[in-house]
Amino acid sequence: MATWPADWEERRRGVGCPACADGRPDRIPDGERILAGATSDAYLSRSSAARGYTLLSWRGRHVSELTDLQPDELLSFTQELVTVCRAIEAYYQPLKLNLLLLGNSMPHLHAHIVPRYWGDPNPGRPPRFMMEEREWPLIDEDDYQSQLRALRDLLSP
Repeated sequence: MATWPADWEERRRGVGCPACADGRPDRIPDGERILAGATSDAYLSRSSAARGYTLLSWRGRHVSELTDLQPDELLSFTQELVTVCRAIEAYYQPLKLNLLLLGNSMPHLHAHIVPRYWGDPNPGRPPRFMMEEREWPLIDEDDYQSQLRALRDLLSP
């Protein structure tokens, strides 16, 4: 039977948190930054699992839950989340956006923004690709760069 790691409480407190250690990089293993906000960074995934799949990661002191934020931090984080969502909606025009605040493997506050489209293999259910442990092919580099430029333009002040 699976269980939480023995050091789970330490992870929640930020001990050895990889997101905190990374600071505010331009790139993460799965993508490049499209927004450097006041309190968060957004990264467009290179994965072909879901076109426009983006991670919004809290930057600042370590927090593992949305409920850990002070009111002003919560306002800033959610404003930046909505800003990124609007850019994704404008560019990709999905049928629906799924917003997931998981943190089950890395307890550092971050949001998964998952556009959903016609032809979705799992409509009405959580995104299937998030439940599968496998390597997804990468988006063609020219296409990815085009998406980055378009989203950065939409997100620039």
